[in-house]
Order: sequence, then structure tokens, then C-alpha cells
Amino acid sequence: MSEGAKARLFVALDVPAPVRERLATWARGAAAGSELEGARRSLRLLDPGVMHLTLCFLGSRPVAEIAAIGSALSACSEQVGELSVGAPLWLPSRRPRALAVAIHDDEEDLARLHAAVIDAISPVSGFEPEPRRFRAHITVARIRGRLPGAPSPAGESPSLPATPQLRFTPESVTLYRSWLSPAGASYEALAT
Repeated sequence: MSEGAKARLFVALDVPAPVRERLATWARGAAAGSELEGARRSLRLLDPGVMHLTLCFLGSRPVAEIAAIGSALSACSEQVGELSVGAPLWLPSRRPRALAVAIHDDEEDLARLHAAVIDAISPVSGFEPEPRRFRAHITVARIRGRLPGAPSPAGESPSLPATPQLRFTPESVTLYRSWLSPAGASYEALAT
């Protein structure tokens, strides 16, 4: 591999398979019953196998950093307790590119884990986090082109059905490499 080789990386919490399956079922129903004209043609539903809760998107990083980032993640000892699925979200709220569900964390464990991950990987990779606030969510569909209709300024759309009442405990924290293709992204687990 060349010295300048890059990899598109992110760190995510792995969500239990039954939760991913229920969210995929909800997304199919939401797309089929959407009141937004043309929304069904605009949504590309994600396979449940690729759904996750992103803690930190690192973007394009040198391949040489992967081992150091994986090692740094193993030092993160923050525990995450039970999480719950919240309302549907169009993200970002202006010109949405994804349909997601909010994730609630009553104990704020996710915020602590997010900060610990950034603190662990920044010194070994030169990664600088985005200045915007961390918003826990699980993406269930991507939007092709422009979404017809207008989600609310808060990013919530009253035209979508209520999300399933789900509670879960994440399985693990994983460093992933994202491979992009016209059919959508695929993910390779590099360190857990």
C-alpha cells in the first residue's frame, strides 16, 4: 500500500440485531406510508446489518493511523447503559440526506463515551472533532437527490409514523472502515 493511502473511518456503537431488524421494519413502513409526495422514490432503505450509532466520524485518515486508533479505543473504559429509541429525524434538518431515529440516553453515558473516544483518538491521529453538538441517532435510510416536501426546522416530520418503543444496551464500540459504492456504503470492522 502506498505511503499516502487513506481510509474513510468512523467509530460506532454496535446495536443488537433485533433492534436493527425492528428499525428496518419501521423504516419500510414509514417509506411505504409516507405522506411526502415522492418520498418513497427518494429513500434508499439501509440493510439492518449496516445500522449503527456513530460516535465519531473521522473522515479520510492515513491508513498508517488505523493501528494506533484501534489501540487508543481499547483504552476507553466508559460504560453505556440502556438506551431508548426516540422520534424520527430528517438529518440534517435543512436539505436532509438521511432518515434517522433519535437515541435517548437518560444517564448521559453516550456523551461521556463520545468525549472519551475523542480524547483517546485525537492525540494518536491528529483528528479534530466537529464543533457541532453530538446528536445520538441511528440512520435507517439515505435520501437520493432531494427529498420532496419540507421537514420541520427541528428535523422532525409529523408525516412519519411513531418509532417503535425500543430499549437496548449497545454491544461494543468498533472502529470501522467505510467503503463507498453506487449501491451504498459497506463497512469493515477494524478494531472492537
